[in-house]
Amino acid sequence: MVLLFLLACSRRGGVHRVLGKYANILTLERQRGHPAGRLLVIRVPREVFLNMGSRISNVLVAAAFATSAVAHPEQVIDIPTRPGVTQRFLYLAPPDAKAAVVLFSGGNGGLQIADDGSLGGGSGNFLVRSRQLFAEQRLAVAVIDAPSDRQSPPFLGGYRQRPDHAADVKAVIAWLRQKSALPVWLIGTSRGTQSVAYVATRLVDDGGPDGIVLTATVLADRKSRPVPDMPMDSLRIPVLVVHHEQDGCRVTLFSDVPRLMEKLASNPRKELMTFTGGANQGDPCQARAYHGFNGLEREVVEKIAAWMLR
Repeated sequence: MVLLFLLACSRRGGVHRVLGKYANILTLERQRGHPAGRLLVIRVPREVFLNMGSRISNVLVAAAFATSAVAHPEQVIDIPTRPGVTQRFLYLAPPDAKAAVVLFSGGNGGLQIADDGSLGGGSGNFLVRSRQLFAEQRLAVAVIDAPSDRQSPPFLGGYRQRPDHAADVKAVIAWLRQKSALPVWLIGTSRGTQSVAYVATRLVDDGGPDGIVLTATVLADRKSRPVPDMPMDSLRIPVLVVHHEQDGCRVTLFSDVPRLMEKLASNPRKELMTFTGGANQGDPCQARAYHGFNGLEREVVEKIAAWMLR
């Protein structure tokens, strides 16, 4: 028998839903009194543990999120943007929100949010899978999809640096401000940083965000304009750059971060926040590698929120 220890506030049903086929052979015990909530002890037969191999970290990370203390309700919102076009996003609104964030996934950005809130793609993306963690930090959250006229491949591919994209995001920012009268930040990861940087630089003094956060920023790319090549020096809003020092993706190498920080030199409030460790699985440019802050989700989100709200 192998014991796996998981720190969380336990919800038995949530854990068992995540564990899927292993739910029938795992037992979950609750031990009260731990200062962080409860200590979950998952008893796994040794032969099962060995067969799970590299999948075990994914199972535990997913289980950790399934056991979060409060699951904030998620609403599907559609708003009009350009003529004949609507923009859909998932909206989470904690009652004590101090700011609002718009989360931009990487890759092609096509989440294909269904009417019931389920996702057709991108659910494993760092920001998408961490949306409840942002809400726990007293942030209203909008997880943005591709617009209604981009609901087929390549979705946001080749579109992230176009005026229509900025118009769609501007409408979301305006909706959030009308809804809550809170400051609105844009947070992107990987290809999502190209959306965030483009929109922020295009909407300077024109309904743009109150601040931006760039995680796993696209720093060098032969196929599209990387973030350091945008007019980042025009920004006077706060800019937080978050990067994993061991990121192995060729377009987001940590060694290229100084070029971005140089472009932000004149910004009155900017900072580079770095992380190491966690789990590294699969393609170095995908969400379960260091590139996607695998295993560091809560720490990264908490530090981002603290910086934003200070």
